[in-house]
Amino acid sequence: MAGQRYNYILSHEGEGGSEAAASVSKPVSAEKNAKKEKKKTKEPGLRFYDGNLDMVFFAVVIVLLVYGIIMMFSASYIAGLSSPAHDGYMYVRTQGIAAVAGVVMMVIISFFDYHILMNSKLVLIGFLGGLGLLTYTSFFGDAVAGARRWITIGGSPEGGGLSIQPSELMKPIMIIFLAFLLSKVQSAGFGKKDIWRYVFVFSAICLNMVLQRHMSGLLLMVVIGFMVLFIGGMPIKEIVRLGVILGVLGIVGIAVISALGIVDLSYVLDRFTSMSTADSGEMTAENWQTAQSLIAIGSGGWFGLGFGESKQKYNWLPESQNDFIISVIVEELGYLGGLVVIILFGLLIYRGFYIAKKAPDKFGMLITAGITFHIGIQALLNIGVACNAFPNTGISLPFFSSGGTALLIQLAEMGVVLAVSRQCEI
Repeated sequence: MAGQRYNYILSHEGEGGSEAAASVSKPVSAEKNAKKEKKKTKEPGLRFYDGNLDMVFFAVVIVLLVYGIIMMFSASYIAGLSSPAHDGYMYVRTQGIAAVAGVVMMVIISFFDYHILMNSKLVLIGFLGGLGLLTYTSFFGDAVAGARRWITIGGSPEGGGLSIQPSELMKPIMIIFLAFLLSKVQSAGFGKKDIWRYVFVFSAICLNMVLQRHMSGLLLMVVIGFMVLFIGGMPIKEIVRLGVILGVLGIVGIAVISALGIVDLSYVLDRFTSMSTADSGEMTAENWQTAQSLIAIGSGGWFGLGFGESKQKYNWLPESQNDFIISVIVEELGYLGGLVVIILFGLLIYRGFYIAKKAPDKFGMLITAGITFHIGIQALLNIGVACNAFPNTGISLPFFSSGGTALLIQLAEMGVVLAVSRQCEI
């Protein structure tokens, strides 16, 4: 190229030096103009998009939501009566309010152009804000059974305060932040130094999960995060390298935390050993919840005992309205009722990935696939725990388990997926 440019200048010397000078200045001017254009590039702003949303995905979400509220009412009634408030409707009332507010929020979010989430300032503020809230919870959150996973706004949970779990909020924030890095920051490829950006993201989140004694949150964050990296096109060797670095840091970090007595992590081993004893018929404090879950599932048979007729929810099965609601569903509606839950989540996952496939750009594809995978893997792990296929980790069932703020966040995520669907050619 240098030779061609030089010959071009020589061949026009007789016609005047101005053309020769212009030929030399062209590449320089083009480079300067490119830099100016780059500086002038505006960050995505708030815009609305009124295309047609994916009605199949929307319908599945609504069916899951209605099914979840009905079954959560049945599973939570006795727990509500046994609470200090002596109110059998306390859980379903909170869930119902969150569901109505969540659906309104989901529809409103669906009209926004999702590219607003690619705004650098918004993404950075969101990530640092979520991380700050997560860190605050790790040290000053409400302690329940040795775990600090919640913070209460406006008093205490017993006094009517609003209890939130920041780790639930951090899941979509992490998905969006990783999608941003993969689609915008690293659009030119992966450099050797780029991996440390991801080391920081995962390390900061995972350290808080350990400090909160939130092993289920730790598992979900890692699995969801690595799935987004894989779908985003990160080379396998870089993913393996990242995994090795995080593994070494994790082992060292857990060893230091345990040695200093900051957090007692011995319960993790107990959760694994309880899996084998739950099937033996021996009832212990460690396997009680899992054993009662298996009793509930076995009692249901194919057609169940009938709606509202669960026996295990009478204070035999702890957290029957939350982590183990699927056990009550099977006990009352049978294996067929549980199969309907699995089919509905299967439809949601299928349609979510279909929308991701049709997304107009990489960022839309990544946030849609990440959110869909998040809901799918969380549902899978929850059902697996209830069936004793996985250790008891305290993972809730999306759209079914009691928890107003978690439901709001899940419906907001569905709104983002619907926002992407409005810009898809489906």
